[in-house]
Amino acid sequence: FVPTMGNLHEGHLSLVRIAKAHGEPVVASIFVNRLQFGPSEDFGRYPRTFERDCDALRGAGCDLVFAPDEGELYPVPQTFRVATPAGLGDVLEGAFRPGFFEGVATVVLKLFGCVQPAVAVFGRKDYQQLLVVRRMVEQFDLPIRLLAGETARESDGLAMSSRNGYLDAAQRSEAPALHRALLALADRARAIAADSASAKHDGETMRDALRDALQAAEREALDALHARGWAPDYLVVRRRVDLAVPDSDDLAQPESLVALGAARLGTTRLIDNVEF
Repeated sequence: FVPTMGNLHEGHLSLVRIAKAHGEPVVASIFVNRLQFGPSEDFGRYPRTFERDCDALRGAGCDLVFAPDEGELYPVPQTFRVATPAGLGDVLEGAFRPGFFEGVATVVLKLFGCVQPAVAVFGRKDYQQLLVVRRMVEQFDLPIRLLAGETARESDGLAMSSRNGYLDAAQRSEAPALHRALLALADRARAIAADSASAKHDGETMRDALRDALQAAEREALDALHARGWAPDYLVVRRRVDLAVPDSDDLAQPESLVALGAARLGTTRLIDNVEF
């Protein structure tokens, strides 16, 4: 099962192909979920491209499209929501988009109930969303195997996104800078970890030095993107498993980390991440 909001691109289709490799029939849903849009966000203008999406899904091997209308999925006001845990659903995207992950978790749980999948595939591009859904599946003991597909990218490194279509030509040319900024931040974090391994400090001094160095690297990454004309929300390094701020032990194992960023280019908000 591959849940989507439509306006599909190669990233979505790659998830369908992963699902196809793990069993049949493959079901994809198309539903633009009002619950995960804030009052000033783009629910009304989010592209609805149903016929084109169905053709693309068919070509990728999808067997069935589940496309409920809003009245079918929410026949009465959805007053009961899935609350996400503090420290996971209320940080980063959750802090800048209050209620977003509550809306995501609620609709995904409803879609799981409708489709009853054995396997569900989500993309790593929406990294925090993947962790939220994974935690929900684990803690509700849902009999679903969750798979993660790699982020699909354009040839210049831009993460494929349904919102890339909002970019004008100049913005599209600039957009890969977000990915480059995250790669550079990841390199800085690795260098900080390497320097700390060779330094001689007591435990508390080491922890403070690492924290300060990492925070400085994050600020510099944010400032550099801002200087290019972006309005960044965050560029940070976090633990991959739970998005906690890494400590000195985590930095000693850079493969346990992920750099995440969100920034607005013009009126278009883009997100990306780089796993170490």
